[in-house]
Amino acid sequence: MTVAYINFHAPINQSTVQQLMATCGQLLKEGKNELYLMLSTPGGRVDSGVTLYNLLRAIACELTTHNMGNIDSIGNAVFLAGKTRKACTHSTFMFHGVGFDIHQRFEEKNLREGLDSILADQRRIGDIIADRTRIPKTRAMQLFRDARTKNANDALKYGIVHEVSDLQIPTDSQIITLVGS
Repeated sequence: MTVAYINFHAPINQSTVQQLMATCGQLLKEGKNELYLMLSTPGGRVDSGVTLYNLLRAIACELTTHNMGNIDSIGNAVFLAGKTRKACTHSTFMFHGVGFDIHQRFEEKNLREGLDSILADQRRIGDIIADRTRIPKTRAMQLFRDARTKNANDALKYGIVHEVSDLQIPTDSQIITLVGS
């Protein structure tokens, strides 16, 4: 197998996601048949994270995701795209509810639209969590209300990861580091 290691330590937004998607596409074009995504993210935009999740699930190669530090918020959905998922011993996974910033006048219509959007995003993320782990949908939805951080051993117990192991990169490996903005 030809493996490429990708270091993604960045927020999840349109710019960083486009950069990662382009990198994956280029690596596949170069003949890489295994991508090893070393991930640490404070989360970010739900729409960008779900887009990235869907792309990562669609690519025709072996994808390993490895939590190198913190996987927060929508980063959990991106992380769960990996066929094989690992976490460093001292890494964490933080779950919380979806929110939005209000830069407009408060009217009933705007508040209803905002709430509907939040609930729809939480259902999407909850579905991803339930589909890819041993966490039932009702418990996944409760994670948003609990707003808790789970350690690597918790992640193993719930099927978020398949293995707790520190990162080991062979000396002759190609490493691509993406710079977030």
